[in-house]
Amino acid sequence: MKIEQFEDKGLAHFSYAILSECAREMVLIDPARNPQPYYAYAQAHDATIVSIIETHPHADFVSSHLEIARHTGAVIRVSHLLGAEYPHEAFDEGDVFTVGKLTFRALNTPGHSPDSISVVLSREGEDKAVFTGDTLFIGDVGRPDLREEAGHLTAKREALAQLLYHSLHHKLMPLANEVLVYPAHGAGSLCGKALSGASSSTIADEKRSNPMLRAMSEKAFVQELLVDQPFIPKYFGYDVALNKTGAPAYALSIQQVARLAADVPLQPGVLVVDARPEAAFKKAHVAGALNIQQGGKFETWLGSIVGPEESFYLVAADEASREDLLHKTAKIGYETLLKGALVGTPATTGASLPPLDVEPFRQHPEAYTVVDIRAALEAQAEPLFAGALNIPLPELRERVGEIPQDKPVVVHCAGGYRSAIGASIVAPALPGTAVFDLGEAVKSFQTALANH
Repeated sequence: MKIEQFEDKGLAHFSYAILSECAREMVLIDPARNPQPYYAYAQAHDATIVSIIETHPHADFVSSHLEIARHTGAVIRVSHLLGAEYPHEAFDEGDVFTVGKLTFRALNTPGHSPDSISVVLSREGEDKAVFTGDTLFIGDVGRPDLREEAGHLTAKREALAQLLYHSLHHKLMPLANEVLVYPAHGAGSLCGKALSGASSSTIADEKRSNPMLRAMSEKAFVQELLVDQPFIPKYFGYDVALNKTGAPAYALSIQQVARLAADVPLQPGVLVVDARPEAAFKKAHVAGALNIQQGGKFETWLGSIVGPEESFYLVAADEASREDLLHKTAKIGYETLLKGALVGTPATTGASLPPLDVEPFRQHPEAYTVVDIRAALEAQAEPLFAGALNIPLPELRERVGEIPQDKPVVVHCAGGYRSAIGASIVAPALPGTAVFDLGEAVKSFQTALANH
């Protein structure tokens, strides 16, 4: 038996291949959008993919379960509660199947979603591992607030939090202490609050060190779980629905995106997402464009700021960057929203963002309206400027009208990546008002605060 963990660092997502060496057959759990790593692994081990299990309809990434099933003939197994619109077999409590000497059995573990399952892997009658999806993480548990308006079954966050308490205490914690715990996400995921950087654990270790598994009443658990959950990106509900129906084939869908020359006229009124470095963007860009720079969290911020009902153009610095960005866009199912992808500086530029002269701002910050686009908890934990207006970045497009226009505006975050996006949102919304991005210079203010 081999358990191979695949990691997508951008989305902090873990997926799994479980190989029965005697049968040369393989089971996948929660595969990512790109199926190629799983095909390559199967080929390297001379194995056949016979089943794909989805622990729930994911909100934060698009799964390749349907594409893999069509390509290999593998059986998709999901809870009947999911309401899947693709060929599948129901996999709920009491259901088991075997692959060689391995047995897979389902546990219904609602809480993160009403249709969540965990998958217990046994070998010759002994439980070896449990794949917990978004129910139990390393050092944390799944958030219960993503299915109030999404999916086949909807449920209020309070009700799901109560269900999660029982799933943890009555389904997962009774497993043997030595059972390995393999979750669907790690640190950096928006599917929980405080996930560990570890990629696996054991039931015993989680009982001992996971703060959400300590002894507490259901009421106390619910209260603690619901407070301070991170924001919900705009794309989450869209991905739940897409995973319920099954996404189009990955490579073909990316191939169908129009690659455009930089001098092609763009359709008026269509949003432009410019992923070039902020210096190039500030020098010249399409009026109203958003500067979501290519980087480790591009797909998360794209899906947090741009809604699934919006079409958009994508601008990249070069051809290699364009292809990378298209693959990242497809990971959240947004490639079908693209009107086209360009390379270089678009011919239709009509806007720029002036650089901030930091020293006058440092001497007289009160002469500026400071907009802090960090999350509320970040801003509360480390206030940098007295009187700053805190509007978290995911809310900025909707709340930009709250920013006063009687002074120049300075936008800041914690390191510069988010403030580049923020300044690109604020500037076109406040014509006639000077808008500046504090950028990486914010670090000098943090250092000054620490030294005091």
